[in-house]
Amino acid sequence: MVMLNDHLYSRKNLTLHILLIHQAFAALSEPGGTRHHELARYFSEQGHTVTIITSPISYLTGKASRSKIPWVEKQTDGESITILRAYVYPSLHRSFAHRLINFFSFMLSSFLIGMGVKKLDLVWGTSPPIFQGLTAWALAKLKRVPFLFEVRDLWPAFAISVGVLHQPVLIKLSEWLERFLYQHADLVVVNSPGYIQHVQNRGARQVELVPNGTDTTMFCPSIDGTSFRQAHALENKFVALYAGAHGMSNDLGVVLEAAKKILPRKKIVIVLLGDGKDKASLQAQAARDGLDNVIFLPPIPKVEMPYALAAADACIAILKPVDLYKTTYPNKVFDYMAAGKPVLLAIDGVIREVIENAGAGIPIPPGNAEALANAILSLADDPELVHRMGKQARQYVETNFDRSNLASKFMGIISRLLS
Repeated sequence: MVMLNDHLYSRKNLTLHILLIHQAFAALSEPGGTRHHELARYFSEQGHTVTIITSPISYLTGKASRSKIPWVEKQTDGESITILRAYVYPSLHRSFAHRLINFFSFMLSSFLIGMGVKKLDLVWGTSPPIFQGLTAWALAKLKRVPFLFEVRDLWPAFAISVGVLHQPVLIKLSEWLERFLYQHADLVVVNSPGYIQHVQNRGARQVELVPNGTDTTMFCPSIDGTSFRQAHALENKFVALYAGAHGMSNDLGVVLEAAKKILPRKKIVIVLLGDGKDKASLQAQAARDGLDNVIFLPPIPKVEMPYALAAADACIAILKPVDLYKTTYPNKVFDYMAAGKPVLLAIDGVIREVIENAGAGIPIPPGNAEALANAILSLADDPELVHRMGKQARQYVETNFDRSNLASKFMGIISRLLS
C-alpha cells in the first residue's frame, strides 16, 4: 500500500471540482449513512466544489423522496455542494431482478447527467452498488480526469457469501467488473483495513485506507435523550438499541432470540430502529413469540440520531457469522462509541480489534443468541461497567476515528493524486 502523509491540503494551492457518483448517498436530513455528505461538507469548507449524483429512492427504505420521481432534481447545500437526484426505476426492494433494473437505470441516468457537469478535476466512484463504478470510470475517461474508486463493501464477494448472488453467469460478470474497476482506477480507497488485501489481489495498483469514522461533534455523551425515551415509553428501562438496516446480512433474528431469553426481565427493552427488506418478517416473528420487550421504530434522519443514541444504555452491532464480514468497519459502531455507549458487538475480525483495544464493549460470537442475551444482562446489572466502557469508547474514537481528521487525510490523498 502506498502511504501518504496526512495533511490538510490548502485551498491556496488548488481549488477542486469533484464529481461523486453515489446511488446510495444520504444527506444529513435523511436516514442512512452520511459519510459522504460529511466529507463533502468538509471539502466545501476548504474551498472545493462537490457535485453529487444520486438516486431519489432511499437505499435504506426503498421509498422515494417525492410522490413523482423527476428526471433530475437539483438541491444545494451552501454555495459549493450540489446534489443531483437522477431518475431510477423505483422498485428497489421488490426482488433481486427489480434491484438489478434499478441499479442499471441509475447507471444510465447518472452517466447522462454527469456528461453535463463541467470543469471537473476528479470523478469519485463508490461501491456498493458496484455498477455505478462503471459510470464513474466512463465519465472520468471521457472528461480526461483521474478516477478514484472507493470500496465500502466487498461486493460481489459479500453477496455470494450470503447467497444473494448465486447465478454462475452473474457471478462471473460481477467479478470481472470488480477486477476491471480496481485495475483501471487511478486510486482505490478502502474504508476498512480488512479490505486492503482483497483489492490488491484483484489488481488495484494504488490503495489507500480512509477508515469509517464519526462526527464527534454531532454525537456527544452530554446530549439529553430524555425526550426520546418519553416519546417511546422507555422511562426507567435499560435500553439496548440497534440502529440501521433490517436486511439479510444484519442477522436481527438472533437479536429476537436473545430478547426471548431475557423476556422475564421486564426492565430491559431492545429497540430496533431502522428499516429494510426483512423488517416486516421480523415484526411478525416478534408478535408470534410475544416479545413485548422489543420495540420497532421507523428510521430517522441522521441529524436526529444523536438523541436516539443518547436514550440508549448500550448499543448493538451485529452481522451474520460469515467469514468475509470479519473485514468490515461498520459505520454504526463508531457513532455508538462517539455517543459514549458500550457496544454489544456480534461481529468478529477487525472491528472486534477496535472494541477490544478501546475497552469499549463486549465482543459476542456472531450468531449466538444466548451470548448476546448474557451480555445485555451483564450490562443491565452493572451501571458502573456501562459508564466505564462508554467513557473509554468516546476517548478512543476521538483519538482515532474523528470524521474531520479522516476528511483531512482524504483530501490530502486526493491532492497528492492530482499533483
